[in-house]
Amino acid sequence: MIPDLASLAPVPAGFAALEEATAHLEAPYAVVDLGAFAANVRSLVTRAAGKPVRVASKSVRSRALTTAVLATEGFAGILALTLPEALWLAEEHDDVVVGYPTADRAALRRLAADPRLLERVTLMVDDVAQLDLVETSVAGAHAPIRVCLDLDASLRLLDGRVHLGVRRSPVHSVDQAVALARAVAARPRFRLVGVMAYEGQVAGLGDNTGSRAHRLQIRALQAASVAELARRRAAVVAAVREVADLEFVNGGGTGSIETTVAEDAVTEVAAGSGLYAPTLFDGYQRFQPLPAAYFVTSVVRRPVAGIATVSGGGWVASGAPAADRLPSPVWPEGLRLTRLEAAGEAQTPLAGPGADALAVGDRVWLRHAKAGELCERVNELHLVHDGQLVGSVPTYRGEGHAFL
Repeated sequence: MIPDLASLAPVPAGFAALEEATAHLEAPYAVVDLGAFAANVRSLVTRAAGKPVRVASKSVRSRALTTAVLATEGFAGILALTLPEALWLAEEHDDVVVGYPTADRAALRRLAADPRLLERVTLMVDDVAQLDLVETSVAGAHAPIRVCLDLDASLRLLDGRVHLGVRRSPVHSVDQAVALARAVAARPRFRLVGVMAYEGQVAGLGDNTGSRAHRLQIRALQAASVAELARRRAAVVAAVREVADLEFVNGGGTGSIETTVAEDAVTEVAAGSGLYAPTLFDGYQRFQPLPAAYFVTSVVRRPVAGIATVSGGGWVASGAPAADRLPSPVWPEGLRLTRLEAAGEAQTPLAGPGADALAVGDRVWLRHAKAGELCERVNELHLVHDGQLVGSVPTYRGEGHAFL
């Protein structure tokens, strides 16, 4: 059982305490420092400035930890990765929005056949073709299917020739949003209840790494994007509210909370990565989350002086292939990946001044580049607080699920 997060001292355990508390475990294993985790929970609530935080479950991927976060004041609702995941989570939680469109016909049929799930789960749409797919997949529904309109939050310059942001929804303008809202409203099988826009170019792009010129460039582009999106999102929400009675307007992510909640049109913010604080979230000037999730592996070889080789370690994050997607050795200090092999499936050689102090059987602690993806590699997360192993909770994988 996870202790009440609000009552935990928000103090990181430190590597010596983490290592001592888990020394009896066999590597590889994953650890969550509950003191750091609790501090990050409080930080997200503070940064949201009174607006509810919807938990991005793909960045947690542990049902027990998601439930513990939702029990903390300031959090409300889940933003799920897939419809099957949403249906599973909705067995316990009454407000689950699927963050991406779905083409899972079996899951759609299950949703449509269950009145309780229809009340709890909201689909994401950005195209009439998705509405068509849903309608052809389900024979009937006990109630209208709840849907949320996904607005493209990217910054487009020079008549669209420059695109800053992720490639998501085709709905960018007010007119496009209203047209889709009317298409939803015209179909009795659906009910439009929300609008979402994820500004990945702010929420997922650190502004405090690289050269000074690079940092200034990123900050200038993000400032321009924040200003443009605030105007456009307000106009879209106002226009769509003329078509449907919206229950929520969701925006942002861990890296953009302050600017997202500053918009009057936004009623809630989504966040998840800020709970574990992986390495991709080290480079922001607005906030500094505490690393809370680690994985541990063992030294199995000492091939030459200056190199210690650990078992496995190649837990590489999704996204554009680059060095920032690799895991980072963080304890003992003075270790680094090698340029030739990096992080490997079977083994990972580590160099640096700390390598010669390691012996076969010693442990090395690493941080993943992204948050929830760590959980796809392990069946459980071991929880440490105040230097003690206080419990273990299953990941999705540990409960027999691999949603995506």
